[in-house]
Amino acid sequence: MEIRDKNGLTEKEFLAQYRPGDYERPSVATDMVIFTAENREENNYRRLPQKVLRLLLIKRGGHPYLGSWALPGGFVNPSETTEQAAKRELLEETGVKNIYLEQLYTFSEPKRDPRMWVMSCSYMALIDSTQVEVKAGDDARSAEWFDVLLETESESITETDSGYVSTTDYLLTLTNTEIGETITAKVRRTKTRTATGVESEYQIAACDGLAFDHAKIITFAIERLRGKITYTDIALNLMPEYFTLTELQQVYEIILNKPLLKAPFRRKYGSLGEETDQLTKDAGHRPSRLYKRKWQV
Repeated sequence: MEIRDKNGLTEKEFLAQYRPGDYERPSVATDMVIFTAENREENNYRRLPQKVLRLLLIKRGGHPYLGSWALPGGFVNPSETTEQAAKRELLEETGVKNIYLEQLYTFSEPKRDPRMWVMSCSYMALIDSTQVEVKAGDDARSAEWFDVLLETESESITETDSGYVSTTDYLLTLTNTEIGETITAKVRRTKTRTATGVESEYQIAACDGLAFDHAKIITFAIERLRGKITYTDIALNLMPEYFTLTELQQVYEIILNKPLLKAPFRRKYGSLGEETDQLTKDAGHRPSRLYKRKWQV
């Protein structure tokens, strides 16, 4: 016996007369926050290269935000999931696949895109820079790596009757010295904690040269990355197959934006790498032991 609803319709009858156009529907896009860690060139060959955290941006080739920099991404096709779309965009922009990919958050503010209501299902990817072949997509003029730095300008906490509200003001700076481009944005995160949970809201106070609400997405991604490297092996996704513990420490330092003491770092994170019988062969440097990723069971 078929079940009927309050209007006397079976499911088949209901679907036959259902009109999706009666409801406003958003488009869905994926925006990719793609990080890598690269060596900064040193003039003194006797000094060890320093790491820098870099982020892939594309220069928009069409309206809206024509000529502005933006995260790589695009609309989800009707035949795709958001993760499939993210992997497709990643392959199109970098030429790599089978790398670390994590869903961040769905940004769904109705006016975040001036064209229409577009929900962004954002993803974070971590890539070994030696594997990347960057290329701009069809709707982009160029694709470039930018040094990325997120600094805390101020913090405050206010108690309320039901909990507390903490406010953090960030300065986001994206720099590419090769093309002479610097992008800055000020982002405020307001975190409200009550007995029922925690809610976070991000607002862009100022932005110069970055499209849409991408300053919020980047800030959110860096916060996620900083949080997860303290209790997972996620940072190893930024390392080449063979690396030194000094290089691994540098990656932690550029993500956390602070120096770390060598001995405590190695006690806490040295076990993430598996020692090999290979040594570095850098001219001008004392050879260092090379490690490879120790896969967790």
